[in-house]
Amino acid sequence: MVPTNAAGTVGDRVSAINALRDPNSTPEPGARVLSLRRSPGVAVLPEDDLDRIRAAALQLLERPGVAVSSDRVAERLGAAGAVVDGGRVHLPAALVQVALGSAPDEILLAARDPACDLRVGGAQGWLGTGGPAGLAVDLDTDERRAAALADVVAAARLADALPQLGYLGPSVTALDVDPGPRPLLELQARAANTSKHVQVEVPAGAATAEALVEIARAVAGGEGALRGRPIVSAFLATSPLSLDGGEAAVALAHAGIPCGFVATPVAGVSAPATLAGALATALAETLAGVVALQLLAPGAPTFVGSRAFAAALGDEPRPGGPQDPLFQMAWVQLARHVGLPAQVGAFATGAKSSDWQAGLEGGLSATASWMMGPDLLSAAGLRSGGRVFSPVAMLLDAELFDLVRRIPLGFDVDEAALALEVIEKVGPGEHFLGEQHTLRHMREMWTARFMDTDTWEAWEEAGRPEPPERARARAVELLASHEPTPLPADVEERIREVIAEHGRDRD
Repeated sequence: MVPTNAAGTVGDRVSAINALRDPNSTPEPGARVLSLRRSPGVAVLPEDDLDRIRAAALQLLERPGVAVSSDRVAERLGAAGAVVDGGRVHLPAALVQVALGSAPDEILLAARDPACDLRVGGAQGWLGTGGPAGLAVDLDTDERRAAALADVVAAARLADALPQLGYLGPSVTALDVDPGPRPLLELQARAANTSKHVQVEVPAGAATAEALVEIARAVAGGEGALRGRPIVSAFLATSPLSLDGGEAAVALAHAGIPCGFVATPVAGVSAPATLAGALATALAETLAGVVALQLLAPGAPTFVGSRAFAAALGDEPRPGGPQDPLFQMAWVQLARHVGLPAQVGAFATGAKSSDWQAGLEGGLSATASWMMGPDLLSAAGLRSGGRVFSPVAMLLDAELFDLVRRIPLGFDVDEAALALEVIEKVGPGEHFLGEQHTLRHMREMWTARFMDTDTWEAWEEAGRPEPPERARARAVELLASHEPTPLPADVEERIREVIAEHGRDRD
């Protein structure tokens, strides 16, 4: 039983402290974007092993080489010093080193709201959505259904409202619109519903890429503005030792849009079943994209990423297990080893709902990210191995990220933190609830929004709510109340013109 040494009951004092504690308080008052501080790093691979994997990737780039689908890209790579043999391009190690030397160490991922600008390659990491998933969980029915453009809008508005989300990636695919203009309509929906940075998938064709560039220029304020402040970035999902979409990526890079390359290793299918073999293959695939980009657009901002390491069991790849966080941590080490910013796919659990499994796998993934500190984390809100997007999952993943990012990299042990004067003042057998030191520092403590920290009695009285129920209520509230900064009317009009022009060109 806690004693009291002043007027009023302990319960009154606890209530007073809770009233002063803001569940949304952060060390960055008013910040629209919260970061993951880079930790000193927990090495899962020694330097010798990193050297071996890097050497293996360089060997793969030279022999057997990579398949390049675009004859034009292959021809230009040949002119830059690569060896072209039909549809296969061989990249000598010396050429790879030259190309890597031209890639910048740091990248600006700008936003319509400058307060949401992200610096990539420094001491902070940023959480975003990613995918894209072809299915979505309906907020009203909690049932899985085909994703639609309305889901793209909802994801953008939620990401805009949540300070834990630094950027908005392609969380869902709008299957209710024509595939031709779909990338443009999705970019329009995202840009109109968030003033944070937007990331897109590199489209299949150069013409669509040029239309994406025009939309990005309209939002940024012109060609020069986009180069100076790239409010859009892109990534190309790589195929096993293949480079598809190279022309589109180069077109985006020439316009000043940062382009990364993301591997999707599936053990036994697109990669060997061993972690070392999968890492070497994934590194070779992404480096092929980086090298091509640097040879054709020298100095273009770029990064390398990897989604969850999945095993081919049955009809579909299945992520999860200890190999996934191990792969993530080793991937960040490898990216730093070759001097490139690292993106990892976090939270894309194999669980179908936000249950115990999702919490366990998401917690492992988040902890691995905290231990290694990637530059970009994607896939917030994905379930079923990245196949399903859920607004509820998005909010729960944001809370998990917020919990992990608040784990201090050490903590103060100064005079104020030791609090010897306060301890002496309170004395033996008494409590600290009424002290200004307590009130001040309690505000710094992390408080859950969705996880349950009430007493058993309070939990029962509230109807035994679970975290997904609280998150669902909050998602509904945010979608009803949050108003993103709208695009200017002339920008909206220009985007519509670009989409219409693109449609006429396709006819």
